[in-house]
Amino acid sequence: MEVIFIKDLKGQGKKGQVKNVKDGYAQNYLIKNGYAVIKNKENLQKLEKERNKKEAEDLENKKNAEILKKELQNIVLEFKVKTGEGDKVFGSISVKQIKDELSKKGYKIDKSQIDIKNSISTLGFHNIDINLYPGIVGVVKVHVIK
Repeated sequence: MEVIFIKDLKGQGKKGQVKNVKDGYAQNYLIKNGYAVIKNKENLQKLEKERNKKEAEDLENKKNAEILKKELQNIVLEFKVKTGEGDKVFGSISVKQIKDELSKKGYKIDKSQIDIKNSISTLGFHNIDINLYPGIVGVVKVHVIK
C-alpha cells in the first residue's frame, strides 16, 4: 500500500514522502497514529498545494533576507567598554549584547543567527556574520570603544 507521510518518522520517511509499505503496517500503525495518509488523488493534491505554499514562503523569506542583508551592511553597533593598562579590554562583547543592540535599532535577529568567529575583546572594528537564510549571510560592523 502506498502512503504519504504527513509527519517525519525516524527510519521510515520524511514529511511529504510517498512510500510503499505493507498494508497492516500502514493501517495499524502509520495511519492510526497520524504519521501517514493513504495515497489517493485528493491527498496528492493536498500534498502538491502544501509544497507550492512552502516554496512560495521560502521565496518570500529569501527575498526578505536579501533586503535585510543590504540594510545590515550600513549598521555600526558601538559598544563602550572599560579598559585596563595598555588598552586591554575587560571581558568581551557577547552575542546577547549584539542581539540587544540590533533589537534597539528595530531588527529581529535571533541569538542563534549571530556568528562570532573570534571573541570581541579588543578595541576597534569587528565584522560579525549574521545567518539570515541558508546561503545568505549579512555582516554587521561592531565598533568597540573605551
